[in-house]
Amino acid sequence: MNLDFGAEPLFSWYVVLLFISGAAMLILGVINASGLSKGWRAFNVIAGLGFMGYGIYLGFIFQGGTYIVFFKAFILPVMVIVNFFRSLSRRKATPAPQPMAAPAPQPMAAPQPMGAPVPQPAPAPERTV
Repeated sequence: MNLDFGAEPLFSWYVVLLFISGAAMLILGVINASGLSKGWRAFNVIAGLGFMGYGIYLGFIFQGGTYIVFFKAFILPVMVIVNFFRSLSRRKATPAPQPMAAPAPQPMAAPQPMGAPVPQPAPAPERTV
């Protein structure tokens, strides 16, 4: 493991922050609590995997030499987290759809008394030619 906060604190903190920001972006991309579009969620997952992968590479595989420090890369996770909470608050602020009202009951036909004659249709008139 390449983390040595006594000898190389900048490198060690960079690796830790890469891993934490990558994990945060990955979690925000996987859960669907904020209502982000599928494209933004996929972007969060891909960027999170990239950050975590680079952090794991620098922390465990890197053997020394030159490495690139992207301090601007920490702006992206902050923006993603802010966007997550903005969309979450926007989603809570929208009113829930109102349930449909139940249909009005239909009146029933009046009951016929027992033994009453059943109404018959009127006979058709006879035609003369």
